[in-house]
Parts: sequence; C-alpha cells; structure tokens
Amino acid sequence: MSTVRAFEFQRRYCRFQHVAQREPAETTLHGRREFVLLSAEQFDWLRASAQRSHRADAAADALIDDVERAEMHVVNRPLDDLLK
Repeated sequence: MSTVRAFEFQRRYCRFQHVAQREPAETTLHGRREFVLLSAEQFDWLRASAQRSHRADAAADALIDDVERAEMHVVNRPLDDLLK
C-alpha cells in the first residue's frame, strides 16, 4: 500500500487517484495514519465481503448439528495428533 503525507496528497491528488486504481493509498498526518483512498471497485468488494460474513452463534440449528456430526477424512486423521 502506498503511503503519503496529507500535504503531498493535497498537492498531487490526481496522481493518487491513479495509484488508488491499482492499490489502496494511505495518507498520514503528523506520522499517523489518517485515511485510505481506494477505488470504487475495491470499496464495493469490501462492502460485499462484510455483508457475506456470518457469526457462528447465528447459524441455524441444523447447520450446527451437521458440523457436530461431521467426520474428518482418513487422510487428515494425523492432524488430530497435533492437537493433543
């Protein structure tokens, strides 16, 4: 992620618009992170991603039952030894 001081960001805004099309551009003020400029496409992806996340305690009872009954494939059984 590109980082730039707020003063430089103000002076060269168009340049950082182009940077933000490729990757988020971070601005700092007095050495502290203040804002992040990102493309509309990146913002839309983040917003959609946040809406897709679900809390485990909100899962349907049927899903919780399925997870509790699930068994690990034989190939992965040695992983259980790592938890002991």
